[in-house]
Amino acid sequence: MSTVRNIDLNDGNAIPQLGFGVFQIDPDHTAEAVSAALDVGYRHIDTAEMYGNERGVGDAVRASGLDRREVFVTSKLNNAFHRPDDARRAFEETLSALGFDYVDLFLIHWPLPTLYDGDYVSTWKTLEEFHHDGRARSIGVSNFEVAHLQRLERECEIVPAVNQIELHPYLLNDDVRAYGETQGIATQAWSPIAQGQVLDDPVITRIASSLQRSPAQVVLRWHIQRGSIVFPKSTTPARIKENFEIFDFWLTAADIEAIDRLDRGESGRTGPHPDRFAHVPVPA
Repeated sequence: MSTVRNIDLNDGNAIPQLGFGVFQIDPDHTAEAVSAALDVGYRHIDTAEMYGNERGVGDAVRASGLDRREVFVTSKLNNAFHRPDDARRAFEETLSALGFDYVDLFLIHWPLPTLYDGDYVSTWKTLEEFHHDGRARSIGVSNFEVAHLQRLERECEIVPAVNQIELHPYLLNDDVRAYGETQGIATQAWSPIAQGQVLDDPVITRIASSLQRSPAQVVLRWHIQRGSIVFPKSTTPARIKENFEIFDFWLTAADIEAIDRLDRGESGRTGPHPDRFAHVPVPA
């Protein structure tokens, strides 16, 4: 079984660098997919309230027979519940759906600076409550830009442990990553293969061919060697296993530099820009 390195967080906790994501996995199939991932050796599962599949994650963890402390579970606040009282209720519902009395990491999913009077500070202070009472072992943010992080630094007590951002060879997001490093904020990469767009890139396929690895393995290895936390998603057992088998080869410095040069800046972004994203789902 591959050994996954832990990344030390700024709050004294640690997170497995490679995890398993459940974005867009049907709630009815989530437990099966997570069970397959746990069988392979994943010990870090990334879910969110807006994915609607937290219950399947909790069911799979319990069915695995693993001690709860062996599995690092992340969830994220629904965009519809940024007001403090709403956030408190939503967090209770996350714990209830998972069937846990704590989560290892809880994130603000999006800053939504054009909504809620631009107030994500009171939302963050509410997450600080969850951390202080022990129900969120670590707290962090997702899709926060430098200005958003700087505002939290000025107005809040706790520095986020992580910032989960879109990051892949076509979008290095270097400004956000670099600022996080100055504050001890770990970077997590979502959309790590740019929704599959990078897998046919000639640079990636050339490196993959030379190493006799898949393009996805090369890109995931690139993330790992750059120090990012990454959590690929799949419902195919063979692909789940393949994505985990990235610790027995290395990319050269030249390989990493070649992949870095694929950066397209903002034109490489596959998702919305955090300064403009304002989607609030209608609560079920």
